Amino acid sequence: MNTKHMTSAWMRRTVSRGLVTATALAAVTGTVAPGTAVAGTTARTPDTADTAARAAGIGTTDTQRVEAAAVVRLDPTPDVLLLSDYDFVHALWQKARDAGERLDAVRTAAEQAMAGTAAEDHVRFIVTGVHEAYRLDQQRERDRAEAERVARLARSQVLLAIGIPSTPELLALSDDNFVRAVARHPASGPEVRAAALKALVGEAADWREFIVNGAREAHKRDVAKELEELEEQNRKEAERRKELAARTNTAALFRITPSPAMLTLGDDNFIRELLRVAPADLKGSELLAAAQRAALSSNALDWKAFIHTGAEAAYKQDDENRRKKLAAANRTLALQIQAAAENSGVNPHLVAAAKKVLAGTDDAAVADFLKEDTQYRLKRQSLRSGDNKLAGWFARQSGPDGGEGFIGPLTATSRQADREDATWVVVPSLAGMPGCYSFESVSRPGHYLKADKPSLRVRIAADDRSGAFRQSATWCAAKGQNGSGTSFKWAVGPEERSLRHMAGELYVAQHYTTDDARQASSWQIATPLAP
Repeated sequence: MNTKHMTSAWMRRTVSRGLVTATALAAVTGTVAPGTAVAGTTARTPDTADTAARAAGIGTTDTQRVEAAAVVRLDPTPDVLLLSDYDFVHALWQKARDAGERLDAVRTAAEQAMAGTAAEDHVRFIVTGVHEAYRLDQQRERDRAEAERVARLARSQVLLAIGIPSTPELLALSDDNFVRAVARHPASGPEVRAAALKALVGEAADWREFIVNGAREAHKRDVAKELEELEEQNRKEAERRKELAARTNTAALFRITPSPAMLTLGDDNFIRELLRVAPADLKGSELLAAAQRAALSSNALDWKAFIHTGAEAAYKQDDENRRKKLAAANRTLALQIQAAAENSGVNPHLVAAAKKVLAGTDDAAVADFLKEDTQYRLKRQSLRSGDNKLAGWFARQSGPDGGEGFIGPLTATSRQADREDATWVVVPSLAGMPGCYSFESVSRPGHYLKADKPSLRVRIAADDRSGAFRQSATWCAAKGQNGSGTSFKWAVGPEERSLRHMAGELYVAQHYTTDDARQASSWQIATPLAP
């Protein structure tokens, strides 16, 4: 450690110890003094009795477990099948988490089950919950895939409608580059070019809207202007071109390039030909249903209305239905995430964000909320001391001191680096213990708040994926020892020890009945200082 860091650490300790009451250590008689080793104290590891107790906590059959494991592609080895129900749920959660967005609903449901301490919660998830959540994930995946497929197909419809030759290279472009290509093509009229340029200065949703609807609508305006000019010279030719434009646009909605012979068919036969060659994936769509209704009608006005306006309206209704279906599934998942976070009690920031997006009508905001990186960021919280004498003091880590934990006063206007040092991503226990959590450092991702034997000093350290580390970085939430807030019991050791501050530093200490000890072991889960 260089001189600058040594000075920083010394000054911080001096100031902290001066501000904290001088009797902090004396008030917890029998507690280990800072930096003093405890003789004869060893880290708790799962012994034979523990293993037997966990094995006894199995209320599900091998068949139920194998079926649950198949959902997340977990290998049901004999060791896995012998896990307690809770540990088995944790194993399912790990696989769902690693799968990312594809198994979001399963991951969320598993977290909700792990937040409960009742055995029936774990059994219910294994037997039915994982399958119910998986069905939601499957439906969301189908809806998302369908929306993406239709978005890709919309490109060919744009090219057909405008008259731009379709090539694999053109169809493979990203949305924004596809819009640029359409804007540059000589077949695009001034309205199409203007609409494309307007979309390009927007965001991804604007590019998609141009491709799905905007380009064709702009092309219609271009055709209308041409026809207005032509009508002054030749009304009959203007009507012929208007009819051809309407038929070409309707055929494009079916992803069909009409032949010259098809364009000369009567209105009713043109619609029947569309139905005959319509792609199979249009089955069940409003577009196909509208075409069938028109073809079955004996009224010529119905045929013409379908070609000129009805097909377009039906196509837009299909697009709207797809968006609503996906949005409904997204809202269901967001509501589940909110419920799981509320049950845990340790992610109020996530709860508040869920309530905010669900209270609104912006479906895009809900989709953004569900993104993996958004979820991870929303699990940030800060731990404010519940000690009445230290209002506005937060648990944080010190880089100059090797990640050692301490408390200090901070506000929303404090230096960004200091606020990040006092902000934690609260995640389910690395050790897979119900009702317990781990605190990942925001300033140093992959590092977690843990305590060490024999010093009982709390600091951050990188997860080495060992069982011993993960247990030492696990904190079990309980009612605050001062009667409010939350206390965090350390998962190591036969004695009950909780996260607390002593002389400005963070330790794990045994439970004492003095008011100072109870205050120092109680925390408020606060809005993240670095959201």
